[in-house]
Amino acid sequence: MEVNHTLVTNFVLVGFTTDPILRLVFFVLFLVSYTLTLTGNLGLMALIYLDSRLHTPMYFFVGSLSFLDVWYSSVYTPRILSDCVSGNNVMSLAGCAAQFFFSAGLAYSECFLLAAMAYDRYVAICNPLLYATAMPKKVCIQLVVASYVAGFVDAIIHTGNTFRLRFCGDNTIDHFLCDAPPLVKMACGDTRVYELILTSVTGCNVLATSALILGSYIGIVAAIIRIRSAAGRRKAFSTCSAHLISVSLFYGSILLMYSRPSSQHTPTWDKVNALFYTVVNPLVNPMIYSLRNKDVKAAFKKVVQTVQQ
Repeated sequence: MEVNHTLVTNFVLVGFTTDPILRLVFFVLFLVSYTLTLTGNLGLMALIYLDSRLHTPMYFFVGSLSFLDVWYSSVYTPRILSDCVSGNNVMSLAGCAAQFFFSAGLAYSECFLLAAMAYDRYVAICNPLLYATAMPKKVCIQLVVASYVAGFVDAIIHTGNTFRLRFCGDNTIDHFLCDAPPLVKMACGDTRVYELILTSVTGCNVLATSALILGSYIGIVAAIIRIRSAAGRRKAFSTCSAHLISVSLFYGSILLMYSRPSSQHTPTWDKVNALFYTVVNPLVNPMIYSLRNKDVKAAFKKVVQTVQQ
């Protein structure tokens, strides 16, 4: 058994399929999705930077979310594309730990950033006259920086707790990424302490940010109810609808993945669920914040007209 402990220096990611034709199909699908993700998020960031009408706290946070999504999708998709083409799915222990660390850091950061965005909407709707004073640029920057700092502090705890485990036996991971559920199945020895720490760290962060988001929206709903005109209520709610969709997609996929004990995880379910928060969320977020947003559409038309002239 001790020999097995020292032999596990790399992992073999099974991925989605071993069929060469299907690998090519997956390569095309992921390449298209990654291109759209980069185009959508970088394009949204460019619009926010170029159009002065979008220089508001709300769009500052939207641009920060787009930046995070570009980074987040880049942790996974290039590796997936490489595996689809080469068929060499071997990942070193250090590479697995690095992917795991950045994955956890960015996921936790997005939790805190979505909470900061909920607070921003609360201030904008509940205290509109004090909005500019309560959310100056300095405060917005501090909230974004704090989201990253808290996220990567949690990632250090999460990664250190995971890779202190000793992995023995078969080094094959039936997944397309290094994640906690498949890794803990490879661990030898008792993993109850590990799962307790993992559940505590994930649970505390999700509960804390969820409580802040829920509290913000309770205040928002109360403020919207007090608005007398139906048009005013629709306008107030429309400024929150995109954020609510983002929160539902992100937290839903995270909770489905980590709220269940490792014994109940299946490879197929883990892969499908992981696709939502690694590929789908970064792809749809710029669509959510732009398709029904009049300000973003107006900024896009202005840029197109400028280019045509």
